[in-house]
Amino acid sequence: MIVLEIVLVALAVGVVWGLLRRSRRRRPLAVAAPRAPMPSVLVSDQVARPSLEEPTSSTLASRLSASRGVFDRVRSLGSATNLLPEQLDTVEEVLLRSDVGVDTTNRVLSTLRSEGAPQGLLHAVRAAVLASLSTASRELSTSTDDGRVAVWLFVGVNGVGKTTTIGKIAHARVASGEKIVLAAGDTFRAAASEQLALWGERSGTDVVRAHEGADPSSVVHDAVGRASARGYDLVLADTAGRNHTSSNLLDELAKIRRVADREPGQVTETLLVIDATTGQNAITQTQQFLAAAQVTGIVLTKLDGTARGGIVVAIEESFGVPVKLIGTGEGASDLIAFDPIAFVDALLEV
Repeated sequence: MIVLEIVLVALAVGVVWGLLRRSRRRRPLAVAAPRAPMPSVLVSDQVARPSLEEPTSSTLASRLSASRGVFDRVRSLGSATNLLPEQLDTVEEVLLRSDVGVDTTNRVLSTLRSEGAPQGLLHAVRAAVLASLSTASRELSTSTDDGRVAVWLFVGVNGVGKTTTIGKIAHARVASGEKIVLAAGDTFRAAASEQLALWGERSGTDVVRAHEGADPSSVVHDAVGRASARGYDLVLADTAGRNHTSSNLLDELAKIRRVADREPGQVTETLLVIDATTGQNAITQTQQFLAAAQVTGIVLTKLDGTARGGIVVAIEESFGVPVKLIGTGEGASDLIAFDPIAFVDALLEV
């Protein structure tokens, strides 16, 4: 028994001794994986090259498919001549969902109640919507006094597509033989002038630009001077697009207009660019810009990506300012002249 105990103690001591020796062994140091070399140039703000692709769809109706879908329920009632309350409720809901606005919707419903739909509900709605649109000219004017250069100013908040709109217009007008200068007057947004320069490069258009933070009025002044000296036909001037409630921005726009309208320049168009996907917020933007910039026309972009195509009607009904151009896609040729009849017929599929 004593011998067994001695053996067990010896074994225990051996195990402990072995563990102590093992713990004293030094572990090899971990070797960090080699780092990849740092690039020689760090890009902080990339500017996408503008697309000059042709429209992906040949018909206006297919490009306005999202907005057309809202009017499916009205189309389903197209041949109805005796207007029931539930049918008028359907018309009201559809018009409000398409963002034509409360005032326009009420006026259309009042017309339907008083005049009925002798040729069918769809034709009655078409006539009432068309009657809501402005009768003002939708032509883009370049008519100036002798010896002066036409200037188009583009205004609007950031992100609505002002710079892209200018690039698309330049592409189209250069293709028709005009000589144009682009003025990179949005000197506050990072990469704005670079984006406009890319459009100038792609369309073969002269571009006047300055360093970030420079006085936008001076850029427009220099662009007008260059156009006059070289006998160019038109200046397309980009402007800053900070919040439309900023008094500094609105004062700045008024200053740019004064500078652009001095000889040898003459402002013939001031185009407010609005993103159609913003819906009723576009009404607020229009109201704020009208007084400061003396807007002559609306450019409504991104109509292909929204079900709120009725905002065209709401804007014209509220302010009487005509929509002159609409954007229906990403390609350079997807900015087209606004035709009220073609637009309404595309929505209603008349």
